[in-house]
Amino acid sequence: MAVPKKRTSKSRKRIRKNVWKGKANQAAIKALSLAESISTGRSKIFYYTTNDEPSGSSKSAFINESNDS
Repeated sequence: MAVPKKRTSKSRKRIRKNVWKGKANQAAIKALSLAESISTGRSKIFYYTTNDEPSGSSKSAFINESNDS
């Protein structure tokens, strides 16, 4: 197993921790943004599964909400 040669400084630990938290924060923001766009119906293209048929079989649906008026 690899063993570090020297001890990691507090500032280096803090930097790495903040980078890790920053990446997690960006992923959370992106996921929330996607969820909001789907729930409000503003997403342009999204695949989802529907269970509208009484037989219980599900089919894949494609939504393209472009306004072609």
